[in-house]
Amino acid sequence: MPNLISHFSALAPRYDVLLCDVWGVVHNGEVAFPEACDALMQARAAGKTVVYITNAPRPGEAVMRQLDGLRVPRETCDDIASSGDVTRSAIESRPGQSLCHLGPERDHAIFTGLDVQFAPLESADYVVCSGLDDDDNQTPEDFRERLEIMLKRKLFMLCGNPDLVVERGDRLVYCAGSVAELYANMGGEVLYAGKPHRPIYELALQKAQAASGRVADLKRVLAIGDSVHTDLKGAAAFGIDCLFMAAGIHAEEFGGRAEPNVDSMRIVFAAAGHAPAAAMRHLVW
Repeated sequence: MPNLISHFSALAPRYDVLLCDVWGVVHNGEVAFPEACDALMQARAAGKTVVYITNAPRPGEAVMRQLDGLRVPRETCDDIASSGDVTRSAIESRPGQSLCHLGPERDHAIFTGLDVQFAPLESADYVVCSGLDDDDNQTPEDFRERLEIMLKRKLFMLCGNPDLVVERGDRLVYCAGSVAELYANMGGEVLYAGKPHRPIYELALQKAQAASGRVADLKRVLAIGDSVHTDLKGAAAFGIDCLFMAAGIHAEEFGGRAEPNVDSMRIVFAAAGHAPAAAMRHLVW
């Protein structure tokens, strides 16, 4: 069982680079978390390099504009590595192929500036899934008919957001990862652009090196996040430590947001096959 700590300042000296999740750690989709923002600014003031690593299916610049709207200070990070950035690279690697986009209109920034040809499912060469059309009301099952068409045509899916769910205020809403998981379970081929897969961590460390001028020692790199499926497993697979936020999307599994139950946490981490270096309720300096 990892240490359950109350202040990040006790752990911070062990690390030079922080790869910090955004949704669930820095904000909940509606409001920023002031203590988390302060903790990251304090970390940067202490010489740490902070790169946001997010499964948002939009370019990093678009994510930054969203953070501006939520009043997350730009001083909280040095740069952003997004699933949208990785998705764009994957699209660029398939020139001349047409794609069908599954997801809301707000995610179209992912295609801005790219030479892409859109097509319906019946004729597209592959599919880019960035989310549900209406994540306030839909579930992955609403996509089953379209997924059956894809499976019949043996189309591969590029998943622009491997998150299964995220918090929006006090609710959990489905993300592209839940649709991709259903398609994979049906027998479809899926390429995931973000956490827990390696490319987004490589991109984040490239950005950390550009910001600091130093190549990071993986032993001194810390991932911060609230998802077992993406943050914890991704950090473990990449060979870096993880600081886990217990009051995030797994809060109910841990016995509630107010006071996480250590035994419940132990069970969840054991089932995942990985344990974080430490856990906190919320990110606090």
